[in-house]
Amino acid sequence: MKMDGHIHTPYCPHGTKDSLKDYIEQAITENFTSITFTEHAPLPTSFTDPTPKKDSAIELDEIENYLRDLERVKQEYKNDISINIGLEVDYIQGFEHEITQFLNAYGKHLDDSILSVHFLKLAGQYYCMDYDEHVFSEMVQQAGTLHALHNLYYEEVYNSITSNLGVYKPKRIGHITLVRKFQKLFPITFSVNDWIEKILNAIKKENYELDFNVAGLRKEYCGEVYPDLTIAKAAQQQRIPLIYGSDAHSARDLGKNYTYYHQLTTDN
Repeated sequence: MKMDGHIHTPYCPHGTKDSLKDYIEQAITENFTSITFTEHAPLPTSFTDPTPKKDSAIELDEIENYLRDLERVKQEYKNDISINIGLEVDYIQGFEHEITQFLNAYGKHLDDSILSVHFLKLAGQYYCMDYDEHVFSEMVQQAGTLHALHNLYYEEVYNSITSNLGVYKPKRIGHITLVRKFQKLFPITFSVNDWIEKILNAIKKENYELDFNVAGLRKEYCGEVYPDLTIAKAAQQQRIPLIYGSDAHSARDLGKNYTYYHQLTTDN
């Protein structure tokens, strides 16, 4: 089965307006047999989006339309491709109760979802980890060192895995090395192997999956998949399922760099 398990939609406020059909037709052209739409879930109502345009996720009042539109195309294309209805849910420490409430309300409508970390709290203020290199630089300053920021990020990823978010908690952990998005500007000269081992062990213990996200290959200052191939191979050795994700925010990016995933899974 050829699957893309991480695809965004025209509902994404920081993405393109490519239609659901544009994504689906691209998937069929690329010979995918299954796809999951994983739009950014609404953020907790008491959480303030730190990005300038407040455009990190869809609004809560759009979720019903999102689910209805996906159900419609799911039925329309049922003879051509398997379409999963999903979300990319943000784990934000301190907001577990609201996240659980949201999942309890809408989780029964979801086939497949991702749990990711985008936001970190530093010096009493939240930052969006992957917004741009300038925000990342400020985060390094607030954390004290680049090494300290990496430690804080991986700790939050670990917390997301071990958190109790109810029965509808997503079972796939998203782009666990997102902190390396700007690594060409902020070279990594230290090891975080202990954190990676701890994270993989936690994923294995919970019987979760790992998002093999190729979006980093499209990012100017990254140039690698999330996680990199060394970590991905370590996950394979633990028999942690790796699910290819294009993290496409436009139809043309669906299925991009699938060869990285295919070669990894074929060689092993």
